[in-house]
Amino acid sequence: MKLSAIIGLLAAAPAALAVWPIPQTFEQGSSNTQAHWINIQTHGATSGIVNRAIERYRTIINNEKFLAPVDYNRGVLATSGTFGGLTVSVESTNEQLTLDTDESYTLDVPVTGQATLKAKTPFGAVRGLETFSQLVSANGATKAIVNTPVHIEDAPKFVHRGLLFDTARNFYSLASIFRTLDAMAYNKMNVLHWHIVDAQSWPVESKTYPELQKNGAYGPDMTYSYNDVQRVIAYARDRGIRVIPEFDVPGHTYIVGQAHPELMSCLNKQPGWDQYAAEPPSGQLNIAKPESVAFTNKLIDEYAKLFPDEVFHIGGDEVNRQCWEEDPDVKAYLSAHPGETVESLLASWYAQVHAHLDSTGKSAYTWEETLFKSNFTPSPNTIMQVWLEHASVEKATAQGYRVVSSNYDSYYLDCGHGAWLPNFDGNSWCDPFKSWMHVYNYDVTANITDPEQLKLIMGTEVAAWSEQIDETVIDPRLWPRAAAMAETAWSGKTDASGHVRTTDEVASRLHEQRFRMVARGISAEPMQPLWCARNPGMCNLP
Repeated sequence: MKLSAIIGLLAAAPAALAVWPIPQTFEQGSSNTQAHWINIQTHGATSGIVNRAIERYRTIINNEKFLAPVDYNRGVLATSGTFGGLTVSVESTNEQLTLDTDESYTLDVPVTGQATLKAKTPFGAVRGLETFSQLVSANGATKAIVNTPVHIEDAPKFVHRGLLFDTARNFYSLASIFRTLDAMAYNKMNVLHWHIVDAQSWPVESKTYPELQKNGAYGPDMTYSYNDVQRVIAYARDRGIRVIPEFDVPGHTYIVGQAHPELMSCLNKQPGWDQYAAEPPSGQLNIAKPESVAFTNKLIDEYAKLFPDEVFHIGGDEVNRQCWEEDPDVKAYLSAHPGETVESLLASWYAQVHAHLDSTGKSAYTWEETLFKSNFTPSPNTIMQVWLEHASVEKATAQGYRVVSSNYDSYYLDCGHGAWLPNFDGNSWCDPFKSWMHVYNYDVTANITDPEQLKLIMGTEVAAWSEQIDETVIDPRLWPRAAAMAETAWSGKTDASGHVRTTDEVASRLHEQRFRMVARGISAEPMQPLWCARNPGMCNLP
């Protein structure tokens, strides 16, 4: 076959190649359907979430004049049918968004006439509307849906498809958070893990301890009020995204010391902070003081009410033992209690705080060190976020815990920009940069064959730690690499036949998704020169 013929076939690639993440079942025909105006309406019972999603997607689709880079010279397609609108129906109007929410949908687009989108919940309808929007392309002065009739049956592989968003090390405006939530919805992601406070700042309002925000925010214009938080939660929920807050304790808490130094150990040790913390400034809650438990439990009471999700992240990573070993209060306690150690104190501290969180009805979400690097045994209902090595997935599920993987070697999207310490010209601890291909190739189920352990894998979560990121660069840091994770979490690593999808096979679809996001206002970084995007396969290593 001549090279020109190969390029011609690629340019006429079927509509399946346009959808990201790829649906579980996708059937198509050989006709093209003309669409002058995309009308979307409901049938039967509906909900506010469905109605607002219809309005959003009606606006997006009718305003878009999108054409995939591979189709840049396809010309005007001949059509043999006319689109008669899309009817959306849901079995339930329940708008509660939980771990168990059904996101499945069925989409049918005939050659001529009315298309239908059916879902069990409003959130399945939201996912189906995104898929439908990706089937529509510009066709001269009108639009077209190619390769009709189209039949799609779709549902996610994993229930957790997340993004860790760090607003403590650098501040993000609400506009940038909303834009990120839009991009997540375009890729069918469903969890915003809001790492809202850390050692560097406390931007969120507290009614229990207002001095935390007063003394801990970077400035009065870099804060989140209760109303701001509620707006983020509502905006996310409309897009089928749960918001899980993280209040990391007992480490990473220097900023608490700006309001309550009496609760702290090793507060901002300088120089030599590296002996007391993973990064500056040092400071941990004093585990020898009952007041630190009472303080933490009151924060849990407050924020468990503000954030309605059933899961609450309580941190537990990177605690530094030397910080406590040198603390005079800890030393005095240990001297008065022979047989106790820093480890037994920490285990007791964890037990009190986790028990209190359990009493609120929330499921604890915690970093893997709580399980693997302390003597505390979390309750079976705890969700482990593993990040240090892939083997942690197997180890945690073997102990019966639910797991979300944020393996740093694949999913830390902030890495690859060198050290941020100005007197050290070297790599950061987690370099190199994680390419979209490296992200896509990670398999959270690798080396796990036990069916019961596989059931405990909830999904995956990319992380955007913000030491070197703020809202001016967040879009290209995240996208399209987070989209690579989104497909493997929604569609899985394999197709229905068991074939493992390769980066070469999916590159053209991801190019299209990247250009689509840019057209929708997301500044996703380029994957290759435009020539490569227009000529799939031509830039492969021989």
